[in-house]
Amino acid sequence: MSVLETYASNFLSQYSNYPMGRYISILLVRAVESEAIFRTEGSGEPLNKEFVHASSDPNSDVIQRVVISKRKQTAVERRTGRELLRDFDLLHNRKGDLQCTLNRNQPCEECMDCMIYGYAAGGGGAQKSRVVTDDAFSLHSARTITDQRQFNALYDTGTMRDPETGKPSTSIGTDEYVKPESIFLDIETFHDLTREEFIYAFGNILRSSRYGAVSSRIGKIRNHIAGIVFGDCELFSNLELTQTVYDSLRSDNTEPDFPIRADVVTEAVRAATDQLAGTIPGRLRILSEDEVAGLVDEVTAIYRNEGEIRAILTTASEMYGG
Repeated sequence: MSVLETYASNFLSQYSNYPMGRYISILLVRAVESEAIFRTEGSGEPLNKEFVHASSDPNSDVIQRVVISKRKQTAVERRTGRELLRDFDLLHNRKGDLQCTLNRNQPCEECMDCMIYGYAAGGGGAQKSRVVTDDAFSLHSARTITDQRQFNALYDTGTMRDPETGKPSTSIGTDEYVKPESIFLDIETFHDLTREEFIYAFGNILRSSRYGAVSSRIGKIRNHIAGIVFGDCELFSNLELTQTVYDSLRSDNTEPDFPIRADVVTEAVRAATDQLAGTIPGRLRILSEDEVAGLVDEVTAIYRNEGEIRAILTTASEMYGG
């Protein structure tokens, strides 16, 4: 029996307007595999950072951690999914106007993206997101995982001078960036999804690989699935998870080694999940390491079969009654 079949009772059989208390928490180790910049693209602003306690000990030092904002994570994954919906002609036009598009006040209100990730139409309806997210924090301090690099823009001649006027270019500056092999911890929680909707949203995480600014050249990230928890409520916070993992990986009261292997962090996340789950007042089912790997393989195989994934997404799209 497949993992999806084993845990079929944790999915809704049909989309419901009413909350049903089915939560699926995906624990992620987001491993940076190139330089990355987590800020508004082209704004010239510094990296997003927050001052927080280093560990779960309330008396621990306060450090500055780099943050990947919640919207910067799900926006990437939404675009990944929307590419597939567009390819299968499953994005709709709203009242015969423009096709459903992000960042326009014109959602179609009936595609999988609108119905799972939510929308708000001015003067019209709204759908609350059923993908619950929060800011992802770096495992290490900002001073450990960041650096600065100077950039410039050359002319066709390969120099900084305009070949016609001889004037020097003013396109020179400095960007603060996140170093390769930095680690960010995150939990994405799916709320009241059907089996088909889960395959879509989970696949968006597995298939997304570029995050942050200037993502056509930097920002390569691998999403490691460290754990999956079925339950009737939300889990602990990203910050609490990060602080607990930080505690387990550091030695001699210093922060964890940098760089650190993603598989080492993944093991620490599993242990932290078992530890923190005891504080949650709800019914939880933590999948084993083998079950997590099996579910990833199962969903990956579905996406490799065009006919199967097309049928799944079409079935899900039809149930909204658009």
